[in-house]
Amino acid sequence: MITDREKPMLIIQEGPLAGHRWVLDKDTIVLGRDENCDIVLPERLVSRRHATIRRKDRGYLLEDLGSKNGTFLNGQAVTEPMILQDGDEIQVALCLRLVFVDAGATMPLIWEEEELHRGIRLDKNSHRVWVGNCELQPPLSPAQYRLLELLYDHAGAVCSREEIVHAVWADALEEGVSDQAIDALVRRLRERLAEVDPDHSYIVTVRGHGFRLEAQGLPAS
Repeated sequence: MITDREKPMLIIQEGPLAGHRWVLDKDTIVLGRDENCDIVLPERLVSRRHATIRRKDRGYLLEDLGSKNGTFLNGQAVTEPMILQDGDEIQVALCLRLVFVDAGATMPLIWEEEELHRGIRLDKNSHRVWVGNCELQPPLSPAQYRLLELLYDHAGAVCSREEIVHAVWADALEEGVSDQAIDALVRRLRERLAEVDPDHSYIVTVRGHGFRLEAQGLPAS
């Protein structure tokens, strides 16, 4: 059986989605902002259907779909289908950088090691949490862990207060959980993460909308 590690993949190199990877397991993969794309890139500069990667006999071809802000392969604008080689860098609208990893390459292992030192990692079975290469001790409270897991699963996207209530206080009525309770929980989780990495703020407040996890963190203000 062919495993995901033996299939080509794309890996985001930097930004809120850093470390995210997608296995290229279809003949045609569409990248874009639209939620129906195979690889959804929720950035304002990315077109709804921005580019495709197609599997052909001679390999994988990258093609721009007439996007507004362009697709670039190793710094060169993609104006016609271009074949991908292991380690190629794809820039989408000059705001996202992805690397193409061919089947059997070792970059995913290298990237996992980088993730361990640069971001947050969860063990969902044991509810253990690492920031960089340091495990949080003592463990997070159940409410703190549920909040972090929600933000982690939606890294780069905004989670509303309503979503937080449903994830953290599943049995409570929405109107029964005050904004002050949510803010207090977010503040305490920030404090716990800062115990390990005081130089970065991982949880960003998006006024009027909710909260977002920056997987690699932003410089603390």
